[in-house]
Amino acid sequence: MRDSGRLPVLIVAGLHSEARKEVVDGLLRTVPGSVALHHDLASAAEGTVRRLVRDAAGELSCGQTPLVDDCACCALREDLVPELERLAGSGSVRLAIVELWDSVEPRTMAEAVVAHGGGLLELTNVVTAVDPALVLPCLGNGDDLAEAGLAAAATDRRTVGDTWARQLEYAPVLALVGSGTADEEDRALLTQLHPTARQVAAYSAELARLAFAGFDVEAAAAAQHPACALLPQEADEAGVATLVWHRRRPFHPERLFRALEDLCCAAARSRGRFWLADRPDTLLAWDAAGGSLCVESVGPWLASLPDAAWDMVPPVRRAAAALDWHPEHGDRCQHLVFTSPGLDRDGLARLLETCLLTDAEYAAGPEAWRRLPAPFDSFLDPVS
Repeated sequence: MRDSGRLPVLIVAGLHSEARKEVVDGLLRTVPGSVALHHDLASAAEGTVRRLVRDAAGELSCGQTPLVDDCACCALREDLVPELERLAGSGSVRLAIVELWDSVEPRTMAEAVVAHGGGLLELTNVVTAVDPALVLPCLGNGDDLAEAGLAAAATDRRTVGDTWARQLEYAPVLALVGSGTADEEDRALLTQLHPTARQVAAYSAELARLAFAGFDVEAAAAAQHPACALLPQEADEAGVATLVWHRRRPFHPERLFRALEDLCCAAARSRGRFWLADRPDTLLAWDAAGGSLCVESVGPWLASLPDAAWDMVPPVRRAAAALDWHPEHGDRCQHLVFTSPGLDRDGLARLLETCLLTDAEYAAGPEAWRRLPAPFDSFLDPVS
């Protein structure tokens, strides 16, 4: 039933479980010979993960797999590819739909399928199922996944908001269900959060076609990397706005640190890259949702590397740096994007400007910058 020897695999992700099930059910009915594989992690506390395989007519098989290292996602990863290979070996499945559990992020599973699928599997796309009316409530939810009963491991420290943001922004296709309660603001927010995504109806021939469109995990990873991410552009529609703030001058670490709470609560979603005066060689990532902020080092700025090291940098990273190159600072920059209903653009921009070095501080030069107070050291360089 397949044109090639490999089994097409489609990943469907999303925190909106009812929307996700609606999307999968629609695909099972629309694509002849399709089968859905779902690992239910709700029983992880009991030491097992439940696996269900079904088609449009109902359940085909059901089983369990034990937890791996007390991590439900690890158990899913270990069991997923062998199950997909078994389906591929049957020769009767045209499309395998991997319906991820609520808090499982699609990137991890997409990369697992590609890395370990060998010659039997072909990842053909990643879809996130969305109820537009729930985008803002999920994005604004700062609860830990553990508090919401959605943690995939005892050590899972993610929040509902940041998990949903990554699920939404990774997928090139957003399958929308019609809950009837979404309004223009909900739709504008969704579009501004991920403007390059294809938005399609859950029940549509277009979604069935996109299930086989193809997917490049390396390109998807590059699009999420802070150094070359495809960040949203300026926008203002239906009460939702996106501010793109781009500057060259470094942040004063102490003033930025004091402003963090106000900045991360100023928008439903913010992300990007930035640099601090006291650590000019370090590219820092900014990732905030639901009032929770993650700041982390993601390696060096290319300007801080010797020329010989550039050959080891992916071409997409070199291209992004070249487009953003400054004669003095190289690729070092502040590039932060804030998206939210009711966004106070002017107030937010003013606050960000106060966090930059003043003219006098900037004129003092890099050696003086390195001696500035360093409040970020406590979590960028944690004591082991």
